[in-house]
Formats: sequence, C-alpha cells, structure tokens
Amino acid sequence: MRSILLIGAGRSSSYLIKYFLDYSQQQQWMLTVADVSLESAKKKTVNHANAKAIAFDIANEEQRKKEIASADLVISLLPPHLHLDVAIECVKQKKHLVTASYITKEMQDLHVEALKNGVTLLNECGLDPGIDHMSAMKIIDEIKGSHGDVVSFKSYTGGLVAPESNDNPWGYKFSWNPRNVILAGQGTAKYIENGKYRYIPYNRLFTQIETVAIDGLGQFDGYANRDSLAYRKIYQLNHVPTMLRGTLRQQGFCKAWNVFVQIGLTDDSYVIEDSEHLTYAQLIEAMLPTSINGGSLKKRVAVFSNLNENSAEINMIEWTGILNDTPINMVKATPAQILQKLLEEKWKLKDGDKDMIVMQHEFETRNKKQETKKITSSLIVVGEDQTYTAMAKTVGLPAAIAAKLILNKEIKSRGVLIPVLKEIYEPVLKELATLGITFKENR
Repeated sequence: MRSILLIGAGRSSSYLIKYFLDYSQQQQWMLTVADVSLESAKKKTVNHANAKAIAFDIANEEQRKKEIASADLVISLLPPHLHLDVAIECVKQKKHLVTASYITKEMQDLHVEALKNGVTLLNECGLDPGIDHMSAMKIIDEIKGSHGDVVSFKSYTGGLVAPESNDNPWGYKFSWNPRNVILAGQGTAKYIENGKYRYIPYNRLFTQIETVAIDGLGQFDGYANRDSLAYRKIYQLNHVPTMLRGTLRQQGFCKAWNVFVQIGLTDDSYVIEDSEHLTYAQLIEAMLPTSINGGSLKKRVAVFSNLNENSAEINMIEWTGILNDTPINMVKATPAQILQKLLEEKWKLKDGDKDMIVMQHEFETRNKKQETKKITSSLIVVGEDQTYTAMAKTVGLPAAIAAKLILNKEIKSRGVLIPVLKEIYEPVLKELATLGITFKENR
C-alpha cells in the first residue's frame, strides 16, 4: 500500500477524500486524514478500511516529522501561511507535496533543494489558482501551435450561490474560507490594458468593475485580482498588450461591498476597544465621521456612502444586520473579524442549498495575416449539497488527480511547480472532464 497524508479536513476536502477512498483499492492507497479536529477527520473518512483519521497539530514538530516520514506523498489543505513548514519537511524527507495555494517567495526558495532531492512541490493546483492555469494554458498552447498570437487575455472566476439557492439580496453564500472573502482584494490590483499598465488601489477596487456576460447565466460584476502582470511570464505571454485576472460576483454585490470597505469594516489591522460590550450599530456609529449627523443610522450610512437611503446597496447593508442593536459578543476583535462573524450567519449555506463555480476565459488572438478572432472558454459547476460543494469539487479534484499522477510517476517534473506544464494540465483536465468539470468553448 502507498501512503497519502492529507493535512487539513476543512471545507474543500470532501471530494478529494472521496476520490482517494473510491480509488484506494485499485491504486493500493492508504489515506491518513490529519486535522486539528479529530471529529472532523473521522467524519470525512467514514470508517473506510483504507483510511484513518488522526488529530494533528501543525505546530508539533515531532508529530509533523513522524507523519510526513510515513507518507509517500503529502497534500496540504492548510491555510496558506502554514504550508511552508510542511514543504520544508517534505523536501528534507524527499516526499512529494501538493497544495492548492499560491506559491510564496519562501516556497519558491525551496526549488533548488527540491530538485536536488528529486521532490515535486506542486502548488496552485486547485480551482483559482489551478483549473484557471490549466484551462488557460491549454488554449494558449493551441493558439501558439497554430502560429497565432494572444493579444488579449482576461480571466474571471467566482465562487457563487446556485440560482435555485439564491435567496438573499447579495446573491452570495460562503462555500470556502470566509476570512479570505472578507479580506479579498486588499493591496493594489495590477494589470495591463492596451499596452498600458493599470493600478487600482483597494479603496477603489470595488468601484472599477467590468460587466462580464456568462452564456446561460446572465451578467456579473468582475473586479481585478491581485497582480495580473506576474502571469505574463507564467503563461509565456510576456508581450501581451492586455492581461487581466479577476473575480466574479452577482451584479450589485461590488457596489454594496464597497460601503463596507469605505466605512472600514474589512480592516484587520487593529482591534476595536471594548468590542465585547458593543452592538453592531454602536460600532458603525463609532466608525462614521462625526460631521455626519441627524437622521437614522441607515440614513447616515447612505449620506457617508453618497447613496440614496432607499437604494439597493443600502438595503443590502441593512439586510446584514450591521445596523442593528445586536451585541457583537467578541473580545478584542478587529473590524474584519466582526464583519466575518455577522456574515457567516447571514451567508451560510442552508440545508438543500447548492453553490456554483463560474469561470470564464476571454481571448483575442491574431494570426500571421493580422486577422483577429475571439475565443471564450466557460466553466459552470453546481454543487450537490453543503458538503459536496462545487467549490470542494473544483479545489479538491485537481489536487487529488495530480497526486495520483505523481505517485504513478506520470508527472516526472521536479522542483517547485504550478500546473502550467502540458505534462500536468493535459491529463488532469482530461480526467476532470470525466468527472463533470468541463469547459464550453466558443470560437
């Protein structure tokens, strides 16, 4: 039996675990699911003969070394900042590692040693990043193979709620780490458009949006992600005039979310004094300028935001309960933590709810005759329920398939990698298609 160690049994692990268990007999796998919560790990392994659940403390160096030593391959679904300790130990013990998180500089610094030890550290092998890389590179390589050039590339991804489960004015429910949603977009977004560099600071990010049309679903808000410029080199599009990677939300979401941003409720850098004795309404009072006075709290928030009191955006803010005299009940909490707590209840997937993943790549190409053509490649995946979500499916399955390919020596590249190599993306995309993760292309 070959041993696989999965560290982290959170929201995104359900399909990944199911995949390993379903193929465990055929592939001769023994899966260890390690999580800070033994109960959570046991729940996911469902007493399967080829799986065991253990309580795991990533900070326990002795346990970390011991469990990695007994594995042939490690998958980390931990929060991104915790991957490095796992990766360092994997390189030392010559064990392969797969994650679904962005490569950090510290992770990249392990490349030479990983090569020397014959180890694959495959990162960004989930949804976004992950499936976005693989599906984009497939088309980019096809375009180049036909002697064409990519003159524009835009890519958008959204983890949303399925239309049949969309019962709130935001059109949104949590299907992945809520903290990441609250803090999304912080920093400055960078991209290139028609040969000119563009920068959007966080305080303007949710006001500079594009309307993105998805066939069969309608129109969405699209806002710019992080550093799109870095992907010119990764996708071998060093001279592309337009390149933008973005996030999708239901129309109207961004304008309403911007109210939270402007008030300061997404700030995670300081603690609210005496937060355990405040109500949500009192917090908002404390964060509004004293120059805005008179009228209800809702009206003053509208004045501050330069919106009509009865606008859809202000009604969306009111719907969250942030203007109510409900106790916060959090000690030494940051504004972002307080907002997260509130929204985790309001944006919770209920019994019977389904989430939805939407991804769309938009290419503009030019051939040797200077003729241009547009290519659109779209993915829509709807979840089954609260456990087997579309998010878990699209994050977990690429990592699981890649792990299988590494174990079976079908992926031979070593070092710190992301799935932009044909050796990786071709077989992963092929198997994903058999599991219902397929793109629709319009050329």
